[in-house]
Amino acid sequence: MLKRFPIQYRQLIWLLSAVSLFLSLWIILPAPTLWLLPLAVGAPEISPGLLALNAIALLLVVFVINRSRQRRLAIACSLLGLLLSALPLLQFPGTVARSTTAMQATLGSDYLATVPQSVQAQMRPYPFVLADLFTGIPAKQVRHTSGVRFATPNGVPLTLEIYHPLPVGKYPTLITFYSGAWRHGKPTQDASFNQYMAAQGYTVIAIDYRHAPQFPFPAQLQDVQTALKFIQQHATEYEVNLDHIALLGRSAGAHLALLAAYQPKISPIPIQAVVSYYGPTDLAGGYANPPFPDPLNVRAVLEDFLAGSLPQFPFLYQDASPIHYVRSGLPPTLLVYGDRDHIVEAKFGRALYQRLQAVGNPVVWIEIPWAEHVFDTIQSGLSNQLALYYTERFLAWALQ
Repeated sequence: MLKRFPIQYRQLIWLLSAVSLFLSLWIILPAPTLWLLPLAVGAPEISPGLLALNAIALLLVVFVINRSRQRRLAIACSLLGLLLSALPLLQFPGTVARSTTAMQATLGSDYLATVPQSVQAQMRPYPFVLADLFTGIPAKQVRHTSGVRFATPNGVPLTLEIYHPLPVGKYPTLITFYSGAWRHGKPTQDASFNQYMAAQGYTVIAIDYRHAPQFPFPAQLQDVQTALKFIQQHATEYEVNLDHIALLGRSAGAHLALLAAYQPKISPIPIQAVVSYYGPTDLAGGYANPPFPDPLNVRAVLEDFLAGSLPQFPFLYQDASPIHYVRSGLPPTLLVYGDRDHIVEAKFGRALYQRLQAVGNPVVWIEIPWAEHVFDTIQSGLSNQLALYYTERFLAWALQ
């Protein structure tokens, strides 16, 4: 009886099988163009959902389609889709084990012992919660002040977004830097993350900076310095504990966070920790060895940012690279990179990790095998849940 479905329903089942496989293919395929990049970013992050979708398609094929050739083809598509969508989940336990080992090796096996139980109780209990993939990471109410202007260089208004826990107080502070290839973006980005961290007991301040190519480097770093000075001057008003400051950035923002943390003349306040999500570390290396495929055109981005090519300005490329400023005595660093990143390849983050480690700096390296660039765009996805789990523990260790 099940095989006597009308032809249009059987066609829909074939379509479901094909679409599920198409989406699952992007778990392993790199995006050749920018407009395909969202597929390569998103597919591994929602892989548990794709696994369920492929399983449903397979069951429908088995019980509904009875034409032998079409049935075999649809079953093959669904089985391949099942295999592909299972890959991140199969890699997940090993990634958690390596990340936990990395944290304990650098911070100590009992690194959370100094963190108050009240803080630990608010942390995510597991590196991945399946329900959150579909419902989103639960958000708690916080206080939010938007559009605080801190400077107007060259007539460009620069603002802060400030997030506080509900009780008025003086809190450890996380200063965040948005992504956007230094060309675009705004401090209102990543609001869900900022709100989440504020609910965990931090003052979170997202800062703005001028954009290339109209304002090439070092304009962005100058704006960061201005913002940090402004925060220092208004610490009491904004409930900032100046003795417990960490910087966190994504991509271009992570690059600026690393520079600000590693250059003593940039930050007017002491930095206790820095977190880089897939941040560029060696701009000369990135220019000389762009990724393949290269959906963003990395060389064009760098030429906009530095107002020229590597052959034109080799010393500027060096001066703009965080890896150039590695020395002993730097603040603890957490580096989170995706192994499938085709914008900022993980090898550059790994090189920074090795350089920091060689001179005795505390540094944690977390590499996510299935993740592309900007993986945390899918806030409740597999990679961001994993990254958030370790990020909040690293920050609690560094700032509490």
